[in-house]
Amino acid sequence: MAELAFSADDLAQMRFAVSPMWEVVTSYQLVMSGSAHPVHRRWLERVCPQVAAAGLDRGWLAKLIRPGQYCPDFLTPTPGGPAPDLADELAAVRATSPGRVHQDLDLLRRKEGHLGPRLRSLYADPPSCLPRIAEEIETYWELALAPYWARIQTVLDADVYHRARQVAEHGAGHLFNDLHASMSWDGNSLQLIRRRTLARESTGPGLLLIPSVFIGAGLLSRETPPDPPQFGYQARGVGTLWQPRPVARTGALAAVLGRSRTRLLIELESPASTTELARRTGLSAAGASRYLTAMRDAGLVSAHRSGRSVLYARTAAAEAVLAAAGQQTQDA
Repeated sequence: MAELAFSADDLAQMRFAVSPMWEVVTSYQLVMSGSAHPVHRRWLERVCPQVAAAGLDRGWLAKLIRPGQYCPDFLTPTPGGPAPDLADELAAVRATSPGRVHQDLDLLRRKEGHLGPRLRSLYADPPSCLPRIAEEIETYWELALAPYWARIQTVLDADVYHRARQVAEHGAGHLFNDLHASMSWDGNSLQLIRRRTLARESTGPGLLLIPSVFIGAGLLSRETPPDPPQFGYQARGVGTLWQPRPVARTGALAAVLGRSRTRLLIELESPASTTELARRTGLSAAGASRYLTAMRDAGLVSAHRSGRSVLYARTAAAEAVLAAAGQQTQDA
């Protein structure tokens, strides 16, 4: 059992963060595992062929992020705030010092026995290779996560809100005891079952808790001095992430947005191309494209390139508009 001691200052510096790079790493591990995940099956069926078609199953990420194996810590930099965007975290990845890269790859070599040619080139020249890794991450993000980020972020934000309420109403001890089965609080330290010794002297102050929709039942950790320790855990509500959402009658919303725009928003339950949306709604391709462009400019949909196609997805603002319209219908 590992033990992480806490002072009053450590508790005062405990915080939550939603990290795009944690979702990149954990989702890519799931994609590469080849498993038919009961929760993420629909997402995997759509994303895995796109990842393979883009060659992302045999590039830098395939060598760095392996299912069930150690992932170099420089890929999950300490979030600078509660909700950094991908650009912020990729800037941190690109700026990783050669010493940090060497340390992580040395650990990877000890665990796996060797480094392949690609990782040896990274070890020899981090400043040249890190921008290429970041570019590959951006491509993966656009294919696999960006079109679904509004859904994912809703679940993650809801988890953080729930945990913050726990701390406010019951204290940090209750939070730790409820967060994960392997974690318990004894009043002065955090007990971690089936883990190596974790001494506070080896890490920075505080504690960073990071919910993820792609982490399984386990608890993931990042212990990289001088940063505070990070723990990644499965967010609440993951089981509902990909379920179709009921849409109430939308007459009131159509009166504001127009029938065609409202229909397009409803059809964007999952990301789709202009051609696919035109076929579903009976609109012409030109008309669907015009409406989608207007809604993109208004912040209701986002566009993401997938090979030769562009996929449109509802934004968090659109999700909120649809939810509000549905609630108004129910209240009426």
